[in-house]
Parts: sequence; structure tokens; C-alpha cells
Amino acid sequence: MAGMSSPFAPEAPALAPGKFTDPRRTLDGSERASVPLTALETLWFNTGTLCNLACAGCYIESSPTNDALVYLAASDVTKFLDEIKGLALETREIGFTGGEPFMNPEIMAMLADALGRGFEVLVLTNAMKPMRRHEAALLDLREQYGPRLTLRVSLDHYTVQVHEAERGVDTWHKALDGLRWLALHHFSIAVAGRLLPHEREVGARRGYAALFGTNDIPIDASDPARLVLFPEMDAHADIAEVTTDCWQILGKSPDDTMCASSRMVVHRNGESTPRVVACTLLPYEAQFDLGETLTEASRAVRLNHPHCARFCVLGGASCSA
Repeated sequence: MAGMSSPFAPEAPALAPGKFTDPRRTLDGSERASVPLTALETLWFNTGTLCNLACAGCYIESSPTNDALVYLAASDVTKFLDEIKGLALETREIGFTGGEPFMNPEIMAMLADALGRGFEVLVLTNAMKPMRRHEAALLDLREQYGPRLTLRVSLDHYTVQVHEAERGVDTWHKALDGLRWLALHHFSIAVAGRLLPHEREVGARRGYAALFGTNDIPIDASDPARLVLFPEMDAHADIAEVTTDCWQILGKSPDDTMCASSRMVVHRNGESTPRVVACTLLPYEAQFDLGETLTEASRAVRLNHPHCARFCVLGGASCSA
């Protein structure tokens, strides 16, 4: 389904030509906003773009055949965790995303490594068959590390019709079954959903609350850390560029954005080593590639992409817990 129309697609005209082209200046000549790294609170690992699903609006185009980002090795994760230790960084959280992380054959070793070092670990999953193959190993990790391991399940909407319009036929009940299994076994869990165009957040949270209640899922739908509702992204839809004046106009700070406190490790197909990128949303963009090490990746990031505006600055969203 990747590449097909998503029910969550923003209703906006096409992006105006010339926007997000100059890393230093916006289309009207204003100085483009940039964000310094204040502290590496979260380090993300993209375990690979292979996924058991091919969702209509997947920003990273994950699918059963897309290996644009190849599987990370457990040794790659160890290298970066060692760098965190060597630099004495105050990193709190290690995140794993994909693709579907549980398709990576070394995912359990990665989780054990991060948890064993004392980090909080967040895994983004669709809670379907790839995750269920690891039930015994997950139960062992929950027994050892309790709530330091959180699994955030993608449930795009609180209705089967919208969820399956995005993710495909026969995905709703499988995802719910996985979520119920996690709840039954007392894992720390969260859900990631999205808002339809014109859908109000209060109504969406009410819908999810009813769903959780019916299915005995102990998630407080009013808690934005446990039910994360993301704004939808479309790099081809028009959006305002972010200038240095926008911080004051919007009453926001550069510190509010993801790239002020997080980075992501990816391994692109055809490249010899993993690289560090500025953002979980932009693994392919050369201008957001910051180098091979966390030290190299500590420089400021210019907000030169529609996702920077729509998701982070105007949407106020973050992938971290």
C-alpha cells in the first residue's frame, strides 16, 4: 500500500516552488531557523526499513521488500552505546524504530544491551507476528527490567475502518491482539495514533479511551505520553517555513524540537558503515546526515524540510517518550 493515498494526508495545496531549498534562507529571504543540540537525551536506532506491512502513508516507505535502510547489527548498537559512555553523555532513552524492529534478527540482543546498561528503552512496533515470535524473550526482559522497557504500538485510529485503510486488510485485530497480550503480561505500553484531517484531539482521545476500556488495555487516553497522537506528514503539501523570528511569534523555543535532544543511527544500503542523522523522520536526506559518530553529529541543525515545520515546530510532536 506504500505510495497510495493515506486517509491521514493533510488537506493542503502543493508545496510552493522554492521553499525549503536554501539551508540558510527561506523563500522570502528571511534567516532560516536552526536548532543546536542541547543534550542527547534520546538516541534512536533504525533497525532497518523491512516491515511486514506496507502502509499507505509510511514516511519512510517501509515494506516487506524495501531495504533502503539495511538491518543494523547488534555490534553497531554496542559501538554507539560505548560512545555515549566514553563521552559521559547524560542520555536517558534508547529508541528502536524501523520498519518493524522485531524483524531484525538481532533485535533482542540490542534491547538486552541497552537495558543492561541502565537506559530506558522504547520500541516502536505494530505488535503483530514479528513481535509475537519473541514472546518468551520479551517476558524475560520484562522480568529483569520491568517498566524500563516500553513498547509503543501503532494503532492509527480507534476505528477498524480507518486503521485498515492505512495499514491493510486484516491488520486491526492482529494489532489489538498483540496489544492485549502486552497488557495481559504487564508490560509498560503506549499507543501511537494519528489525527484525521479536521478531527479534534479531544474526540480522538475519547474514541481511544472507549477502545481501551472495551479491550482491558490499561492506558490513560488523556496522557499524551501513553497515547501519542501525531500530526500527519506530507513533504509535498504546502507549509510555512520556519524563520528565526518564528520562535517569538509562536511562543516556542528551539529546545522544544526533537533535534535539540535526539539523533538517529541508520545504515543505508550501499554504505559501508552506519551514519548519524538529525531526525527520525529524515533518514535519507543528505543535508541531515551529520557524520559517523555522535561527536560529529552534535552540531546544529537547520530546519530546511517541510517535516521540520509540520511535525515538530507547528505540530509540536516528538517521537520520544
